[in-house]
Amino acid sequence: MAATKPLRTAVYLRISSDREHNELGVARQREAIATKFNGDRHQFVGEYMDNDVPGTGRKRRGEFERLMHDVRAGHIDAIVAQEWPRLERNREDGVRIIETCQARRVRLMFVKGPDLDFSDAAGRLIGDQMSSIARFEIEQKAERQSAGQRQRARQGRAPKGMRPLGYDTAGHVIAHEAEAVKAIYSAFAAGSSLRAIAAALSGQADPPDAAEKRIPESVPALPKHSRTVMIERNARREKENKTLPPEQRKRIREVPDDGEWSPSTVLGILRNPRYAGYSTYTPKTEQPDGGKRRSWRASILRDEAGEPVRGQWEPLVDEGVWSDVQDKLDAPERVTNRGGTDRRHLGSGLYRCGLCGERVRAHSGRYRCAGHIMRSRELIDHYVSTAVRYRLGREDLADLLPSRDEPRMAQIREEIGTHRAKIARAQRDYDDEVIEGRDLKRVREKAQSAIAALESERTRLAADAVVGSVLGAHDPVAAFDAADLGIKRSVIDALCEVRLFHHPRGRKGFDEKTVQLRFHGEDDGQLPT
Repeated sequence: MAATKPLRTAVYLRISSDREHNELGVARQREAIATKFNGDRHQFVGEYMDNDVPGTGRKRRGEFERLMHDVRAGHIDAIVAQEWPRLERNREDGVRIIETCQARRVRLMFVKGPDLDFSDAAGRLIGDQMSSIARFEIEQKAERQSAGQRQRARQGRAPKGMRPLGYDTAGHVIAHEAEAVKAIYSAFAAGSSLRAIAAALSGQADPPDAAEKRIPESVPALPKHSRTVMIERNARREKENKTLPPEQRKRIREVPDDGEWSPSTVLGILRNPRYAGYSTYTPKTEQPDGGKRRSWRASILRDEAGEPVRGQWEPLVDEGVWSDVQDKLDAPERVTNRGGTDRRHLGSGLYRCGLCGERVRAHSGRYRCAGHIMRSRELIDHYVSTAVRYRLGREDLADLLPSRDEPRMAQIREEIGTHRAKIARAQRDYDDEVIEGRDLKRVREKAQSAIAALESERTRLAADAVVGSVLGAHDPVAAFDAADLGIKRSVIDALCEVRLFHHPRGRKGFDEKTVQLRFHGEDDGQLPT
């Protein structure tokens, strides 16, 4: 009797999470497979390993795709794996496995589970059932994890995962990083661009001959956050490895070289509600409204009264400052401008056309409002800067100093909570059929209008503090001269309005009457001659 031809057998290994990258999980699978399938029946022709690839998500399984390719090419008679869920991650995978193996008469064999032969209806039925059970277990696990994350967020506890800049994994403040976060928010609120802030964090500086300082000096240089976190993680592993046997020691990963910060990383810091003390939670099944640029506000967890859930950690920025920053990031001109909003000139987008009132743009060496005016940028900026220095040097500057008015900020917070509670009570009354729909609409619209006004006031109070570093300085003129471009623009915007008119044709020199510069609260802000 002729000997049975051995099966050309492929081994498939997958582990969902291998944070230490030591491949211990797949090694255990490999050992279990070798123990069970060790006879002459198998001729092992290849191993296919997807390490650290979760059962859900879109992360590509390169080795699984190679396995399916080799099955279709007729190189494999059987596939062995730990269990069915190692092979399948979703319904699409399950159908592909069954149809591909059925077409090439390939068997599936498992350490945990029955062998499957898809050449008959019974094998396909069992495969479908195992596929359904695997998906059920994956979805059930995801639901448990989501419930745990939501409960943690409702309790205001720091979320798990990579720590953000300024906090450790437990939510405690890291002082020097926290100061950097505050400086990032202040610089952006004052007008600095994402690129300029990233350059400051990377240790870059403006060239000595730069006409205006664009890179904010207030933002300190720091190593890239990912590099810092990797060094900290390796230090923890080295400490843990001292108490572990060799086969269980965690891998010490290579620390990447330091590099430049990216504007997208700065954007992530500015968008994160945690810095304002908000607890966040966004289920993966829900898509926050407004797209990626506006998703952070939607991720703030709220209680039954609609109030944001506060975290148990110390906020690094005022909620008004955070809200003001979100408004700036959400501005239509930022969303639609692919080139970014990196202001390079003092008056671009700040000064106004004296004819139509629209904001002027920089055009070569001039400020321009299409069809209306074209003025020399250097002369205008010199005149405006001189006028602002004059105003900053006056003894009555104290009348313009912004006030944080912390009691009012607290009062605003309480009033917003009161209006949101009214909406919640009206909603409950409507659900209990105590009031009608028009009554609910009236209460909601009135309360939402009041909330919008309060949030606008809170944003203004928070934004006023940005220019306080200049207006409240011992020598405001010197502070203005030393400030970066963003802060100078904020000071000008806070103090005055600048309108540009035509310069008379044929007249030589600069005519100051063609620049209308009015300081807020004063009838005539023109620079004295």
